[in-house]
Amino acid sequence: MVDLPSPNRLKVQRDRPFGLIALILFQCFCTAFFVYDVTRDLDEGLTSLFHMLPELAATVGLVIGVVFEGRSLVALLRRQARMEKGLGVASGALNDVMEGYFRQWALTPAEQDVATFTIKGCSIADIAQLRGSAEGTVKTHLNAIYRKAGVQGRSQLVSILIEDLMGAPLIGKEKPAP
Repeated sequence: MVDLPSPNRLKVQRDRPFGLIALILFQCFCTAFFVYDVTRDLDEGLTSLFHMLPELAATVGLVIGVVFEGRSLVALLRRQARMEKGLGVASGALNDVMEGYFRQWALTPAEQDVATFTIKGCSIADIAQLRGSAEGTVKTHLNAIYRKAGVQGRSQLVSILIEDLMGAPLIGKEKPAP
């Protein structure tokens, strides 16, 4: 059987930035250590500039680093959420556009399957294997699909869908099916 990515496997993996979180926590620990050390040194009367300056600089640097990394992490997580939302909207929009065209072209259920696999980039042999049919049958379905859609081949078929998606806003107004 041909191994095609299923819709479930195509979902965006929710990678958690564990490495960055661990680094931030480590830096927080180091910052706390340096703050404690500086406080103890001041309590003990150690105010030597050569001793205090490096510790204060390290503490300030760590605090700035933690703040910067925390803000970066939040920004990255927000960006990831926006991208996942956009991907979901685009995926749904493509499906809606495809279904609208399939209805407009009056494709049979078998032709819809073949058209969907074709749009996903499957070869004729792959489609035949997935559907359990002969390659000649798939070619017959493809010819019917191309004729009904008024296109010459796969690239023009995909082009129709992409142009429709690119010409319409993905978020906002609902676009009626073609």
